[in-house]
Amino acid sequence: MYNLLVTAREGDWDKGYYEFDKSRILEYTNEKIALALKDLTSSNIDKLKSYPTVFAYEGENSDFQIGSIQSITERGRNILIEFEFREDIPPIPFEKIKPIAPLLDIRSWEMRRTHWAVKEENLFARLQKIGITVKENTLKKFNQGRPTADKSKSPKITTVQGFIGKVLSLEERDGNEVFYRGHSDKIKYKLEPSLFRRDEDGNYLYKDNEHVIYRELLVSNSADFQSDVYTLDSLVRMQHYSLPTRLLDITSNPLIALYFACKSSINKEGEVVVFSMNKKNVKYFDSDVASCVANLARLPQTEKDQIDFESESFNEQPAIKRLLHFIKEEKPFFEPSIKPEDLRRIICVKGKHSNDRISSQSGAFLLFGLDAVFVEEGTPDISVSRITVTNKNSILKELDLLNINESTVFPYIENSAKYVAQKFKFDKARSSTTKHDG
Repeated sequence: MYNLLVTAREGDWDKGYYEFDKSRILEYTNEKIALALKDLTSSNIDKLKSYPTVFAYEGENSDFQIGSIQSITERGRNILIEFEFREDIPPIPFEKIKPIAPLLDIRSWEMRRTHWAVKEENLFARLQKIGITVKENTLKKFNQGRPTADKSKSPKITTVQGFIGKVLSLEERDGNEVFYRGHSDKIKYKLEPSLFRRDEDGNYLYKDNEHVIYRELLVSNSADFQSDVYTLDSLVRMQHYSLPTRLLDITSNPLIALYFACKSSINKEGEVVVFSMNKKNVKYFDSDVASCVANLARLPQTEKDQIDFESESFNEQPAIKRLLHFIKEEKPFFEPSIKPEDLRRIICVKGKHSNDRISSQSGAFLLFGLDAVFVEEGTPDISVSRITVTNKNSILKELDLLNINESTVFPYIENSAKYVAQKFKFDKARSSTTKHDG
């Protein structure tokens, strides 16, 4: 195991400290490792510090330096690290690394992006094979073990009654609005929208083509979107059709979330995530901030990458001017001024109940801004707590008695037909018991 840290700015590694945007951490990292390290707990911080670290610059013309991370501190949306280099390992020219880059799981395009990856490779063993000596005390200093997820400390429920008791006992409700989300596998799923999902090797599946897939669905199904006034309306409809978007579904009905936590991965522990936020932070479909963030979907990734959030002339940048053009299409009187921080926020939005599914699921959404990351422990605006769910089959039967099932959660005739057929399907064991009782 080792850390690979890449930055674009020459001289950044000369200072002994560096700040990474949270959105750039665990990119190009094996999915299982990323899931194990997704929470920045003290235990995971210790694991990251225990791995040897490669410090590199974007491109292929600079040296690799080997060192260690001394401290990791959260700073809002950034992570501050302090580090030092190993004096016993001199800088290594990239030309010497390049032939073994695939063996170190360093991908060619990876050296063109600022990020922090964690690689499941034995760095020192690979270096020694190309003639770079690593002293014994250095080998002993670092950990090469694979990370494992920390055990959950969230309360566990096995019945609907127990779940309702936990929900009613939570203190998040005082003056706040509360929403819920169900995960069928508490280890596998993160609080991120489908647009940000990655493959097993940590490569983004959809994010770089967001503007293309948005337009392609509009082109091929334009009649379905004719009634949409705002880009957010279209994103909600696209989410309904399972297109990857920057929306994350949440619900105001805890039993709906419990259903989703139980409906699949029957033998794995699920969870219900509870979100609590001040009511003034909940936006509606026609919110100006929601328009700013939603219209990022129409901006090519190359232009998003060019946005300088520190610029004093933020709204004069070509990418921002184009974004303003999109916003003014749906809001002609929108003032041509965007607050930089708004584009990177995660906001709770109540969209229009434009289809039966949103209505039946009491649906709302978390709308993710540019490279926004939802810290699993919560954000300054949105607090998070969790309830672990087991005994799923039994809970699903109890929810059915409360009329929460596939037919009511997904209110389409094909789902109703499937539910009715399954409910009254011949069951040999049940049939023989009935006959015996008679």
